[in-house]
Amino acid sequence: MARHSDAFIALPAGYGTLDELLKVISWEQFGIYDKMVGLLNMDGYYNSLFLFIDKATEEGFISLNARQIIIPTPTATVLVKKIEEYVPFHERVALKLNCQTEQQLGYPQA
Repeated sequence: MARHSDAFIALPAGYGTLDELLKVISWEQFGIYDKMVGLLNMDGYYNSLFLFIDKATEEGFISLNARQIIIPTPTATVLVKKIEEYVPFHERVALKLNCQTEQQLGYPQA
């Protein structure tokens, strides 16, 4: 499913969504995918997550480029517009992995 998507988006939700969100952020950082990671931050739902990410960036655990992987939006309309306008701008920390590497790592195949 990830391979066939145009973007990754997260709506306000719980642990499962956070698990998947962090997974796709890692995929983007490692160059497995090159797609937008958008958060629908309705009513500031994810503000605490951004405080954590900003602190981790400040402490040097997340690079400034990797910090920009996540694109927060306040409404679905803005989120769709951001997806349409998206151009990758972060630097990867590893070379892009190919499908054969994905299979070796056990990633699900389409």
